[in-house]
Amino acid sequence: MTPLPPLRDVIARYGLSASKALGQNFLFDGQLLGRIAKVPGALQDAEVFEVGPGPGGLTRALLQAGARVTAVERDRRCIPALEELGGAFPDRLRVIEGDALQVDAPSLFAGKPHVVANLPYNVGTALLIGWLSAEWQPWWASLTLMFQKEVAERIVAPAASEHYGRLAVLAQWRSTPRIAMHVHRSAFTPPPKVMSAVVHIVPAEPPEGVRLATLEAVTAAAFGQRRKMLRQSLKPVAGALAALEALGIDASRRAETVTVAEYVAIARELGRAL
Repeated sequence: MTPLPPLRDVIARYGLSASKALGQNFLFDGQLLGRIAKVPGALQDAEVFEVGPGPGGLTRALLQAGARVTAVERDRRCIPALEELGGAFPDRLRVIEGDALQVDAPSLFAGKPHVVANLPYNVGTALLIGWLSAEWQPWWASLTLMFQKEVAERIVAPAASEHYGRLAVLAQWRSTPRIAMHVHRSAFTPPPKVMSAVVHIVPAEPPEGVRLATLEAVTAAAFGQRRKMLRQSLKPVAGALAALEALGIDASRRAETVTVAEYVAIARELGRAL
């Protein structure tokens, strides 16, 4: 491996700066980036999909961990810096210039890659929802993603907690998310206004007899009027009130008190009625 110049030197040489419009915030701390690269586990010869590598800080750490990285970068200013990095790790870095929201990621891999990314804040949640809503078992082996702390808390939130909502149900009904580490805003250049956290998600066997579309309809209705009792908020969902009665779920409860397992049970019951 060719010795790598400091990342700050690379950024200065190519005249790079974080773009607010693209939701960019650069990380320079090599030790921190190395810790993030360790979250998925051993990556020696593993395929990794990275979104928004920017000048390649996290990409370096992944390559140094032995991964074979496919990186999708929308900002063409960063492409020369990434190509230079690829030269230091022959045949281990593939760079694709494009929008991750438009790239057909599953088609890029023969097996299941680990997704590891310091996601741009402006597209992070949309990408996650797309990956969680895909066919199951999913095309990825695990997700290790940087989010704003508030979004991370929404992903892992338990029922009856402040951050519990639709995103928690979507993330938890057929996968297991956890906050792997917190990252202070001062670690970034420029520092964002919010704290961040790295979330690690591994897929689980989906419950039998449950359709995602049904679960989404139930949670959309329940959390769309979360201050109302279920007997009111679930009225628009045909058969939902009968499902509550069949399952013994008190219709006077509110959306945030219903556990992921109970939402799954409601969706399964509605499926039986079809």
